[in-house]
Amino acid sequence: QLRLVESGGGLVQPGGSLRLSCAASGSIFRFYVMGWYRQAPGKQRELVARIIPGGDTNYEDSVKDRFTISRDDAKGTVYLQMNSLKPEDTAVYYCRADLGRRAYWGQGTQVTVSS
Repeated sequence: QLRLVESGGGLVQPGGSLRLSCAASGSIFRFYVMGWYRQAPGKQRELVARIIPGGDTNYEDSVKDRFTISRDDAKGTVYLQMNSLKPEDTAVYYCRADLGRRAYWGQGTQVTVSS
């Protein structure tokens, strides 16, 4: 079993930055594929960024060159650095961990980009 707790969301003006954190407890973090997803009102949840064991990453096209996903296996934490935020980035952001057939979700953290 893996428990995920996100933090770092909030209200930010367009062009601003936020860093989200997702702390994992209860299992061997370094073997998990970690991802950040988001869900805006009235829309489906979508993958934002993913990082695999070893550090390779992939990003949704609209966030490339603005967002950076990273992981600290010693701390059991994955991060999402979000720069140059836009109003369309407003959503609830969720952390997800995958290992084989097992998948775990965090409770989500709200990010609102507005002036």
